[in-house]
Amino acid sequence: MISSSLIWALLIAFLLSSILTIGLNILFRYLGKEGFLGNLFPNVRGGIPRSIGLVPFILLAFCLPTGYNNLVLIIGIFAFIDDVLGRRRFFELPIEWGQLSRGIGIILVMIIGFRLGFGYSSILIAFLVQPINISDMQPGSTCIVTIIMSIITAILMLILGTGNIQEIPAYYTPLLILVVCLGYCPLDFAGKIMLGEVGNHAFAVALGISFYMIGGFIPTLILTIATICLSAFVRRSTLKVFFIKRLKIKNPTFGDYFMDVLTGGGLGDLLRRVIIGKKQYNVKNSILILLGFRRLLYNPYAKKDNTSFSKYDNEKPRLY
Repeated sequence: MISSSLIWALLIAFLLSSILTIGLNILFRYLGKEGFLGNLFPNVRGGIPRSIGLVPFILLAFCLPTGYNNLVLIIGIFAFIDDVLGRRRFFELPIEWGQLSRGIGIILVMIIGFRLGFGYSSILIAFLVQPINISDMQPGSTCIVTIIMSIITAILMLILGTGNIQEIPAYYTPLLILVVCLGYCPLDFAGKIMLGEVGNHAFAVALGISFYMIGGFIPTLILTIATICLSAFVRRSTLKVFFIKRLKIKNPTFGDYFMDVLTGGGLGDLLRRVIIGKKQYNVKNSILILLGFRRLLYNPYAKKDNTSFSKYDNEKPRLY
């Protein structure tokens, strides 16, 4: 049974998430229309406040068990810098200030995770930033993934009888993530606000922590893969259009969607440039196509006339 004090704590977290989200939305809209927010008020559908995910970030950073919350605090700070700086180039290098800040945050989560005793799970926790960030490309998609995975995690904890974490029931963490997301999500589903990197990164690391609480590395690995699959499923409709129109990948498979969530975005494209240079591999093997290797090996930096993708070489790679 959930104690009354725990219920009250979760209820307060839900109310704070709801009220603060509405309040920050009003404030950011006002400041954005006055021209004070820059990258935090992009011209999408007439102007939408970005980084309203500050609310779930702050609540999770303060309300998660001591020590665990440090990982959310670290990734949230560097993710917010990413939101503020946006797509400004890091000198003449093919990387942006925002990407650099995010990368530093991810590395720090790994290092501090190891120091806290997470072991190799800290790598998976930090890596969850990738699929959750990629899922945050349409209204409500990240919230759907967060809600479903937090419920699954709480249920698994109850079934497996996961013990207390610092004298607090382990299921408190996924339930906290759930109620904070439920308080935030109505305006996100309506397309009125955006989580920003600070919001989706905070949810990603918090989910990773809750996965780890179930029983270490194996549950973290399994639920990380499940999160990638769920993110790909949630975004399958928009990804199909993107693949056909932009990448010219006909009849995309679920493997393509999985690989996009796993390796998409500006950092993934940068790694492709480092690893495969300006080559473009034309995948024809039916098994590899099924597994998504067309998307895995799609290189936006490929030389012209190298493959049938050449006329898209001048397009900038997606940066999330």
